[in-house]
Amino acid sequence: MRVHHLVAGRMAPPLGPPIICHVLLVEHPDGLVLVDSGLGRADLADPKRLGPARHLLRPKAGVTAIDAVEAAGFDPADVAHVVLTHLDFDHVGGALDFPQATWHTTAAEWAAATSDIKAIEKSRYRSAHLGGSPVVQSHAGEGDPWRHGLSAIQVLDGITLVPMIGHTRGHAAVTVEGESGLVVHAGDAVFDASHYDPSLAKVGILRAFEKTVVRLPKRLKINHAALAALHADPDVTVVNAHDERAFPTTGG
Repeated sequence: MRVHHLVAGRMAPPLGPPIICHVLLVEHPDGLVLVDSGLGRADLADPKRLGPARHLLRPKAGVTAIDAVEAAGFDPADVAHVVLTHLDFDHVGGALDFPQATWHTTAAEWAAATSDIKAIEKSRYRSAHLGGSPVVQSHAGEGDPWRHGLSAIQVLDGITLVPMIGHTRGHAAVTVEGESGLVVHAGDAVFDASHYDPSLAKVGILRAFEKTVVRLPKRLKINHAALAALHADPDVTVVNAHDERAFPTTGG
């Protein structure tokens, strides 16, 4: 499967470097598949949909998932699936611009955002993104044993959810079997790519922000270690959602 790396959102927080919403577009036999969906057009038209976090992250106009899909030369109507690492606005917002697509997420994440919301989580999940009538397949359980002590849940042929809780209660990385090897989208399991790629310099503000927004802090080091082990595999490319330094210049 051919994997395209797209920027589906740009944000300019007042402190620290600019950050992106890094998504994957996969040419899959079942149709185009988005891995995460960045920001949506309605979000940028009415930033209040994003809640108070908009003041901290400051999304830039004109950069959304559907814009990125079109710029890459694809018809948005051909996006059949959106596989989500989690349901924060900067990962799920763009999915609404593909109303024909089926959403995939872990059952734990869907419950945390819709039916089992804890008080500490009320501000992070936005009803504007989770209302309406999307077709959602929530995948329960831990899946089958996978690499480095992790487990994986098959979503579509060649695409899996790898439960990696911490940032949220139901967060998962997403793997894609690409033409050039396995691509692992870590989502927000790591913010500073130097945690898994020691060739990069540390970015303290990204590390501090990650600790501020994490739901289960004890999982951070576990997730970082797992991603470092995956990065060390010669056939694996690890990317994350927001550190632009980890954005590949070629497909996978």
